[in-house]
Amino acid sequence: MTERVLITDGHWRKSLASVRALGREGIHVTVGESTRLATAAFSRYCRRRIVYPSPLLRPEAFADFLERELTATAYRMLLPMEDETVEIASLHRGELSRKTYVPVPAPEILLRARRKDLVIQEARALGIPTPRTWVPEGPSDLSKMKDRLPCPVVVKPRMGSGAVGVMYPDGPDALEAAYRAVHRRFPRPVIQERIPRRGVGFGASVLLDEGGRVKASFVHMRLREYPVTGGASTLRESVRRDDIRDMAVTLLKSLGWFGAAMVEFKHDPRDGQVKLLEVNPRFWGSLALAVAAGVNFPYLLCRMSRGERFSPVEDYRVGLRCRWLLPGDILHFISNPRRGELVREFFRFRDPKTVYDIVSVRDPLPTLARILTPLTFLYDPDMKHRMRTRRP
Repeated sequence: MTERVLITDGHWRKSLASVRALGREGIHVTVGESTRLATAAFSRYCRRRIVYPSPLLRPEAFADFLERELTATAYRMLLPMEDETVEIASLHRGELSRKTYVPVPAPEILLRARRKDLVIQEARALGIPTPRTWVPEGPSDLSKMKDRLPCPVVVKPRMGSGAVGVMYPDGPDALEAAYRAVHRRFPRPVIQERIPRRGVGFGASVLLDEGGRVKASFVHMRLREYPVTGGASTLRESVRRDDIRDMAVTLLKSLGWFGAAMVEFKHDPRDGQVKLLEVNPRFWGSLALAVAAGVNFPYLLCRMSRGERFSPVEDYRVGLRCRWLLPGDILHFISNPRRGELVREFFRFRDPKTVYDIVSVRDPLPTLARILTPLTFLYDPDMKHRMRTRRP
């Protein structure tokens, strides 16, 4: 019998990585997106593409679509990939789970994992190092405390990920202006002491089953990112860091997590500690590296959906690099004031130890689709909204 999986949010790199990871295992993959020009939908491993109502702009219509699609077609699993689709799947997981496997946690658990202030609280209670963090009740509360806060700091939305809405003020007056600017779009943002840029970032990816048991884990180190001040990684490398993996597992278990998530950390060169930054409670942009290194998170979820018993997958190739070339690493190179030092390494496109998020000789059409994607920003309201509120 043909096994089918429905993957949402076909625009994103992680969706393409999931399509390829499942397609290579013989899974019949359907890719959904709110526009026809979706990167993952052009993969050779995509067997069917569908266009649905925008989860961002029409969440109720999207939920109705999921109900109809899962009723009309027998799917082994639904894989929602972005914050909005994960949230909708979580809110409707009772009825959706009667039709297919939905590897997302209950709404209250998802909310706790998305809230940076609550995650920091939880980490502190567990003894996991964190940057100093403040959560003013609003601009008036900040005015009373701004002169006591150590600058430089980071102002970031209470919920969300990536560089959108993040600002880096370097003094009390700049802090107040930055806070008000972020507050207008993302109410009551978080203020965090800024770990020096020379500190290395890490991501610990974990898969937990319904009983909170670890079924897979993987750790990567960030090498480049865009924006260069802090954002999505454009080049990263697989590493073995059991201390970081253990902190991530401890935190996610304490949150009651189920499914896949990635926990972000950064090494603080001032005291030598690795400190928690946030939880990405969904699949992450650098998923292609984990799959290429030997931890096929999407297919492991498929195995979980069958009720298979398997030992945790925690051995993987160390030292493998993965590059987000289009447009991430190109933008990093252009905007990096020290790009002259990168020239030799940047133009090594055929390094045997480097794989790519999108570019693939065996699966070339997603690269073309990615190049053409900006055209959708001209006419599609959903994509225009994403351009303003999301990282690429």
